Amino acid sequence: MLTGVNGLVNALIQIESVSKQFGELTAVDGVSLEIPRGVLFGLIGHNGAGKSTLFKMMLGLIPLSSGEIRIDGQTISGSAFREVRRKVGYLPENVVLYDNLNGLETLQFFCKLKGVDAANCSRVLDQVGLSHAAGRRVKGYSKGMRQRLGFAQALLGKPQLLFLDEPTNGLDPEAIREFYRVLFDLRQQGVTIVLTSHILSEIQTRVDELAILQNGKLAAKGSVQALREQVDLPLRVEVQLKPGAAPLLEGLHAIGFNGFLRDQRYVEIDCPRKDKMRLLAWLTERSGQVGDIQLKEPTLEDVFMGYKAGPR
Repeated sequence: MLTGVNGLVNALIQIESVSKQFGELTAVDGVSLEIPRGVLFGLIGHNGAGKSTLFKMMLGLIPLSSGEIRIDGQTISGSAFREVRRKVGYLPENVVLYDNLNGLETLQFFCKLKGVDAANCSRVLDQVGLSHAAGRRVKGYSKGMRQRLGFAQALLGKPQLLFLDEPTNGLDPEAIREFYRVLFDLRQQGVTIVLTSHILSEIQTRVDELAILQNGKLAAKGSVQALREQVDLPLRVEVQLKPGAAPLLEGLHAIGFNGFLRDQRYVEIDCPRKDKMRLLAWLTERSGQVGDIQLKEPTLEDVFMGYKAGPR
C-alpha cells in the first residue's frame, strides 16, 4: 500500500514547476499540480497539449528538463522510486501486443516483466471480461478486446496507482460502462487513478477532479462543477409552455433575459449563473403559463472550450 512519507503526505502525486523540452519545442511548460490519494483524476487537453508527455515523466520513462515530480513522497529520479513503481500500473495510448500469444500467455509474459505472481492472470482476465478469450490468439482479437487486454496488464500486481492514457479507445458503450465499473471498484479500494480522454462527455460525470492542459501549461484544476463556476458560463434554462403562453417571451425580454422560441412549445434561455434564482422566481410566479422547467449545466466540453478561449 502506498502510504507516503511517515504517512503524512496528503497528495500522492506532487508536480512542481515541471517542464519538458524537445529541441525548440516546449511540450510541458512549468506545470505545478497535486493529485490526492484515492481519486479518479482526469487530465484533458487538445492534441499536443502535453498530456502524454506529462504521463511519461510521472512514470520516469522520460527525463524532466526542469522541476520535480514526487510520487508517494519519493522523487522519480531517486533510488527509492524503484520500489514505488512496483505499485504503479500503466496503459499507454497505443497498446502493442504479441499477435501469436493468446490472452493468458500475454498476461503471463507481462507478469515475468513486472516480477509479479502469474497466479492471478485468470482473475484479471475475468475482471476485464476476457475469460472467454483467454486461450485465443491475440491476432484474432478485436480492437476493443486488445484494449481490454492492455488494461488487464496494467492491473497485474494489484497496483495502487494507475495511469491510463486514452483507455477507452475502441470500446463500445457497454464495454465503456463496464470499464468504469471496474475503475469505481478500484477507487473504493483506495486505488488512485489518473486518466486522459478526448471524449469529454464520457468523463464529466465520472471523475472526481480534473486538470486542463493548454499548450503545455496548466490552465485549470478542480471538480467539474468548480470549473464550471470559475469559467462562469451561462446555464441553459428550458421552459415548456402551456397553451396560450406566448406573452412569456416578451416578459422575459422586459426583465433582461434573452430567450428564443423552439417548436412553439419551448423557450430556451441562456441565464448567467448569478441570475438563476431571480429567473426561477419570475417563472414560478407564472405557473399558469409554464408546464415544466429544466436547468442544464454547461457540459465539460463547454467548460474546456471556455478555458481555451481565454479569460472572460
